[in-house]
Amino acid sequence: MKTFTRFALALLIAGAFVHAAERFDMLVRADFFSGFGGNREALDRAMKNCEEALRENPKDAEALVWHGSGDMFLSGQAFQKGDYENSGQLWTKALKEMDEAVRLAPQNVAVLIPRGATLLVTSSKVPPERGRALLEQGVNDYERVRELQKLYFDKLSGHARGELLFGLADGYDRMMKKAEAREAFEALLAVGEASGHEKQAQQWLAGGTYAKSAMSCTGCHSSK
Repeated sequence: MKTFTRFALALLIAGAFVHAAERFDMLVRADFFSGFGGNREALDRAMKNCEEALRENPKDAEALVWHGSGDMFLSGQAFQKGDYENSGQLWTKALKEMDEAVRLAPQNVAVLIPRGATLLVTSSKVPPERGRALLEQGVNDYERVRELQKLYFDKLSGHARGELLFGLADGYDRMMKKAEAREAFEALLAVGEASGHEKQAQQWLAGGTYAKSAMSCTGCHSSK
């Protein structure tokens, strides 16, 4: 259950600074959060809302990426129950949906962040030979978000900046890209206490490692 809780926290605040009128995630976020925490009825409702949006517009990238995140979560549940065939089918479907969402909206941070967060979390839960590609794609998504946000990044809250930077710093560290990890941790430290990761940045910069939090909403915020 702890894995699922971390999964929920990593995903469910995606889009927190997107204008409300434009945000699909506001329609489903609370139900996904509750669903990832164990409320299957809420998860089913969130998935149904995504499916209804996709029936109206099969190219709704935000609905598609959230549905893919839900399928990835369900894949993990099936795997833990020993239902490997269903888990594999959901895994393939989840990746296909999220990839298609990004293909449809490659500059939309409300699409990039949910996929990136899903892949970063999932990459740490699977064998390294499978997780490496997920990790690299997740970091790439976060890099694209940082580039898209560069003109107004400093205007975002300390928490929003901290989550994106920590996602990058952690990803680079796991990829053994120490120079890039250092730059991200230094940027994180510059945000200060408001980032929510100041102590971890201090620890890494002092010794190349840091205490893993039991729960985190790593990289969960996005903005247009």
